[in-house]
Amino acid sequence: MRNLIEQSQLIYFIAASAALTFLPGPDILFVLTQSISQGKMAGIATATGLCTGILVHTSAAALGISALLYKSALAFEIVKYAGAAYLLYLAWQALKESGELVSSAPVRETNALALYRRGIFMNVLNPKVALFFLAFLPQFVNLESGSVPIQMIFLGIVFLIQAWLIFSSISIFAGIIGDKIVQRPGIGKYINWGKAGIFTVIGVKLALSHK
Repeated sequence: MRNLIEQSQLIYFIAASAALTFLPGPDILFVLTQSISQGKMAGIATATGLCTGILVHTSAAALGISALLYKSALAFEIVKYAGAAYLLYLAWQALKESGELVSSAPVRETNALALYRRGIFMNVLNPKVALFFLAFLPQFVNLESGSVPIQMIFLGIVFLIQAWLIFSSISIFAGIIGDKIVQRPGIGKYINWGKAGIFTVIGVKLALSHK
């Protein structure tokens, strides 16, 4: 694979990927929200799910499925609204947690597998992520270096690794902050309200977005 991707090109790709990962967006907000409200391990589980979704989008881009999604307005709309509906469902769940509070701390999800699945759904049901990889990965592909799909999958895995490292680091720091915040009396319901608000904003923005 070293022959397919030049070292300088790979370094530039990693730098560009890290810069894009740090930009405020649905994924990083999702990780921050889960980490502050549920703890650092919840954030890491969610981040792992989000990054697993990257494999789906990378494979789709490499196989040309993303291109079909882009050309099909109906397919794009279906995936988009499914993602928006899922986010609004998460917002509703957060409000339910707020109503069920019996202490100052928010209810914390302990099922890592459930959080992992939540991260996958969040990522896979966002068609703009698929289109992003369709547009971004080919910029670093060398047509003279062999199989384009293999190069794109390799770049997607590199993107996944750096994203997981960044998201996990954010989860740890946000989780530490969250642990201190939740100790304050009555703060739990406000955290859940904030989480519900963030999910709602992201979901509505996704529903109203265009290609």
